Amino acid sequence: MYQLSGVTKRYRRGKDSVNALDGVDLTIEDGGRLVIQGPTGGGKSTLLQMLGGLDRPSEGSVVLDGTDLATLPEARLTRVRAEKIGFVFQSFNLIPTLTAQENVETALVPLPGLKARERRERAGEALAAVGLGERLRHLPGELSGGQQQRVAIARALVKRPAVLLADEPTGNLDESMRDEIMEVLEALWEEHAFTFVMVTHDSALARRTRRIATIRKGRVTVKERAVDAA
Repeated sequence: MYQLSGVTKRYRRGKDSVNALDGVDLTIEDGGRLVIQGPTGGGKSTLLQMLGGLDRPSEGSVVLDGTDLATLPEARLTRVRAEKIGFVFQSFNLIPTLTAQENVETALVPLPGLKARERRERAGEALAAVGLGERLRHLPGELSGGQQQRVAIARALVKRPAVLLADEPTGNLDESMRDEIMEVLEALWEEHAFTFVMVTHDSALARRTRRIATIRKGRVTVKERAVDAA
């Protein structure tokens, strides 16, 4: 479970101080699903970075399963990210010279005790789970945009994380591919019960989620709503 208390992130802009996040209090239950929306520059990505341990708040605590990511030593924070948190971004961030399977395997390299054979097997299983079992040896340039994002999803989930954080995961895709990728993410969330937090500008995607956090000028409000049919 995430418990954020009084989270503020302050940046310097010339002589001025700007709060990207301003006293955010937020709870996300284990296995929960949350969409974060808001205007550009409102703090959406900053909040996601706090949840992922990619940045630290100027004030406040970001507690994940009893551990405050805000005060954790860097080495331990790196381990938490490697073992417990998967990331999916708008840009697929695949290594162009590696095959789909090799790209997925990169997420397993930091984990202790996994031999090369087990990494290959788990990467193949993860790609099969996103419908790419026949594309293991394809390079990113040989895959469509939707297929590349499926590889990125497999890479995020191959380590079996407790949390999946997605920053505009369908932003580079057309509408039909957008829906296809969301169906993949939703099916995996339902099957594996990880905590799923997604930033999106797309209101159609937000309507597929019951719990929506809106962030404006660094302040967060959360509402529960009925879910539209997919």
